[in-house]
Amino acid sequence: MMLKVAFLLCASAGFASAGLINRASETATVAIPQATILGSVNDNVESFNGIPFAEPPTGPLRLKPPQRLKRSLGLFDGTGSAPACPQFISSPDSTEFLESILGSLANLPWIQNVTGQTEDCLSITVTRPAGLSADAKLPVLFWIFGGAFELGWSSMYDGTSLVKHGISIDKPFIFVAVNYRVGGFGFLAGKEILADGAANLGLLDQRMGLQWVADNIASFGGDPEKVTIWGESAGSISVFDQMALFGGDHMYKGKPLFRAGIMSSGCTVPAEPIDSARAQAVYDDVVEAGGCADASDTLECLRGLDYIDFLNAVTTPAGLLSYAGVALTFLPRPDGRVLPDSPDVLLQQGKYAPVPFILGDQEDEGTLFSLFQPNITSKEDLVGYLHDIVWKSASEDELSELVDTYNDGFAAITEGSPFRTGLLNNVFPGFKRRAALLGDVLFTLSRRAFLETANEVNPAVPSWSYLGTYDHGTPILGTFHGSDLLQVFFGIFDNYAAQSTRTYLVNFLYSMDPNGDLSGEYPEWPQWVKAREILNIQADKVSLLKDDFRSDSYEVIKKLSGALRL
Repeated sequence: MMLKVAFLLCASAGFASAGLINRASETATVAIPQATILGSVNDNVESFNGIPFAEPPTGPLRLKPPQRLKRSLGLFDGTGSAPACPQFISSPDSTEFLESILGSLANLPWIQNVTGQTEDCLSITVTRPAGLSADAKLPVLFWIFGGAFELGWSSMYDGTSLVKHGISIDKPFIFVAVNYRVGGFGFLAGKEILADGAANLGLLDQRMGLQWVADNIASFGGDPEKVTIWGESAGSISVFDQMALFGGDHMYKGKPLFRAGIMSSGCTVPAEPIDSARAQAVYDDVVEAGGCADASDTLECLRGLDYIDFLNAVTTPAGLLSYAGVALTFLPRPDGRVLPDSPDVLLQQGKYAPVPFILGDQEDEGTLFSLFQPNITSKEDLVGYLHDIVWKSASEDELSELVDTYNDGFAAITEGSPFRTGLLNNVFPGFKRRAALLGDVLFTLSRRAFLETANEVNPAVPSWSYLGTYDHGTPILGTFHGSDLLQVFFGIFDNYAAQSTRTYLVNFLYSMDPNGDLSGEYPEWPQWVKAREILNIQADKVSLLKDDFRSDSYEVIKKLSGALRL
């Protein structure tokens, strides 16, 4: 997550503004029913960026489900960068000085302009091999970015290197990235939101993006019947949310919108209802901050606010980079229709699209999320924090039982996260213990529970799982949350880990089996259910790992799953 924030603050200006100036000397065009799209050509890869798929969600359409774009775009210039939806970096009202300064700076109008942030942001980016014919019928990899449902945008992720890898192994494909609303623009909750039918807008944006692909990707040489959805972090969670949307209905015009899914670092986030007291408190804070508390219709008042005033209002609650950030201010919540129930319940009930999937994590998922609570040093502090801030539905006794599975004292350091680092990296008392617990509950051991349930509910549907450990030596963080973005997208480093992961994923894209025709270059990756083994992706090799580590913690997490809701 810090990777995403650093990327946002340091490189966003380059993506948003320089990309509009330093355009490629070569261009390509593709005609779709609503427009002729102009794209750039670089190193035998064509990119068509920021193609609108919905009307601008501004004015009366703010905090409304996306409205399909039906008007003509004429000649659309897709050679620049796709603009970002408004970001929630941190709260300008935080009591923490640095967070407050960061939040205030992020919301300044000139910063918004430099970073290319705008409410008119619902777009698709298509990246493909150059010179592709319209009848190529290549498989499509549909990317959903992560960022805790509070930040991120499609232009942060350039699919060029992935497309080039597909070409290099003679399995060309098309990469598609979707922009969707984040933070309070896309995931505001409360009883007013429920009554208005404005729940889970970011998920609806993603769904409309998939529908755009179904309608238009054939013009780019893609096969709408061979779409695999893939995401990381919140994007990974969104992959299962798309599988479970409308109780598992992923059909459009009589055909499935996707045929497989890849979930990297995230599966389900058990959530309280959209009109719960917890969700309502956030809505009420936003209304108060926006000066709408006395309005007869607070939601319409929010829609009528000036953009910056609304941005300041929805960034008032706790942001990700804060003491309470791990609790996620904005996230998908069950609303009875878009998400009929909490995603974990829909999984248990089998109310999701039963498509083949890959699900995996990084070894030290919790380290990034454990840097902002240096005052939590004792068991009592940790139990209190988990009860008061994170999982309010769980009792202190239940959380105490969970904490006890992560040892105490010396053992908490040697066995904590980053794992396998002995006495190193415990930057302040309690850090490694908390990092191990948060990483397991939010990601690693919840992944195991997901696989177990999915294979019980739909035993005929194949699934594979992995654990990345290629950044084991990173001080303090280990193989942290987001390490796979460095490896897979950006090739940092372009080593065995990056090459093998890309090959497995492209194989899966082609045949819904990551093994494909490996030809002995990489070992076979068995389905998880066969022996409960996961692929351990290391910097210089891959091997199989028995998925039974930290079994005592796993049993408690399974037992408490219904209570561990955000």
